[in-house]
Amino acid sequence: MHPRRSRSRGRRQLINDARGKVWAVGTHGRSGARSSADLEGHVRAGLVGTSLFIRPPYAFKIVNHLITNFHLPRSTLLMLVCAFGGYDRVMNAYREAVQEGYRFYSYGDAMLLSSP
Repeated sequence: MHPRRSRSRGRRQLINDARGKVWAVGTHGRSGARSSADLEGHVRAGLVGTSLFIRPPYAFKIVNHLITNFHLPRSTLLMLVCAFGGYDRVMNAYREAVQEGYRFYSYGDAMLLSSP
């Protein structure tokens, strides 16, 4: 959870114009987008922190789709994914992943979530 510089002016405008159709690749991209947003969900400029612990329930304002790997149990990243995809829905996917032998953590299998 480190401070990051937000997107360039052109990228900020693209993200703001694409509301309802924004994809994040990885939880870090999702966290950066969230931390760059104002209260209305518009991406803004400047150095931003990513120290917010996102867990269910949480109202996402920018990202509508998330591609991420299967995170380790009891991790903050797993809670972020549960907040995005819905706790029960994500836990059901994790149960299936364990049953089917999916690989977890970095370099593991990935999943696609759309906000419920």
